[in-house]
Amino acid sequence: MNEESSIKFSELGQRAHPPTIARLMAMALENPNLLSIAAGFTDTASLPVAGVRTAVAELAEDQSTPEYLQYGSNHGRPGLRKVLVDHLCELEPELDHNEAQRGFFVTNGSQQALYLAMQVLCNPGDIVLVDRPSYFVFLEMLKGLGVAARSIPVGADGLVDGKAFTGLLEEMKANGEAERIKAVYFVSYFSNPSGRSLTHEEKALIGSTLRSHDLVIPAIEDAAYRDLYYREPWPSPSILTIPEWAGFPRLYTSTLTKPYATGLKVGFATCNDMAWRAKMLHVKAHHDFGTANFNQAVFERVLSNGGFHKQLSQIRTIYESKMIALDTALRGEGLGEMGWSWAQPTGGLYLWLTAPGGLNTGLDSSFCERCVQEGVLYVPGELCFGDDAPVDCIRLSFGVLTKSELREAGRRFALVAREFTQKQNRK
Repeated sequence: MNEESSIKFSELGQRAHPPTIARLMAMALENPNLLSIAAGFTDTASLPVAGVRTAVAELAEDQSTPEYLQYGSNHGRPGLRKVLVDHLCELEPELDHNEAQRGFFVTNGSQQALYLAMQVLCNPGDIVLVDRPSYFVFLEMLKGLGVAARSIPVGADGLVDGKAFTGLLEEMKANGEAERIKAVYFVSYFSNPSGRSLTHEEKALIGSTLRSHDLVIPAIEDAAYRDLYYREPWPSPSILTIPEWAGFPRLYTSTLTKPYATGLKVGFATCNDMAWRAKMLHVKAHHDFGTANFNQAVFERVLSNGGFHKQLSQIRTIYESKMIALDTALRGEGLGEMGWSWAQPTGGLYLWLTAPGGLNTGLDSSFCERCVQEGVLYVPGELCFGDDAPVDCIRLSFGVLTKSELREAGRRFALVAREFTQKQNRK
């Protein structure tokens, strides 16, 4: 089929290219012999079939009108919004329940909330400050909108570097870029891609540094993995309650798909700026005029009947054991002795590896090509940076494969790593 067209597309249409995540997911699904530790799929075997069946049965047995099969409201079911605010306040007791409820709305996964936020804030040529490394699907979204991403500097320890951040903002003020900064974004809990969580001190530092440079800009905290801790929740509160963020327009986003069922595709957000929230909901109405009401009704039930927390208690153990299986396989194959480095996360779905000697592990590298030949697929870390991207980082996802498959994927990956390490040593 001829992909060329005589259509004169808009600027947005001209910037539209197939996202890398779609390419990685297609490679994983189309090649049954390829073990994918790339796309962030969740554990299929533990998907809550019984919980969903119970919720649907409860809905069907309800003798009142089957409104759950009708259109819903643009900002989400009232009952679902209430139980989600209750859940958020359990995680963050200092949060003002009424304020959170007033700014609350439901979306098609947290990805839609992020897109809505960017659509109403940014024009082509604007700048968004992002964490380093950052969620590569968000970075691709910015690129598609013609928006530049600029990374918040970190030190050798991976923590936010306040002095370097100050230097970056001063440089941007001097060259006229600061006026184009429209928002700041970060994945704060068990990050995709790094598995790391931002400390309370780091969050406060980002807020205070921005304020000291008169940049009280919209702030977006992506908490998609907050519920996916293994043993203990991450102790840092969100920007909704940290004093250094008082006065900032703040959007807190999260999702029910990763911790429960990705196929149901329901996310949520709360925004303390009512004008910003209204603009996002206006655009959302043009998108879909309401997230699927049936899916919301199912989630309302599982959150109310204890099914959500039951599922969390199961998958936290499963994901920790899978992380350990992949981590152990990599260490057992001698990856550490080869000079590769990574840390064990305490939640989430990812390991973040750094290769030795600046080894190029990018999407078009010989290393990546050799891994695919060997039957293993990963996410190149170069995709996860707003600027100045290193080529020696890799994200591995352990969500979907079984533990035996993860051990085999680790073996295949280490085989390629050993081959390239030996080549480096011979130089």
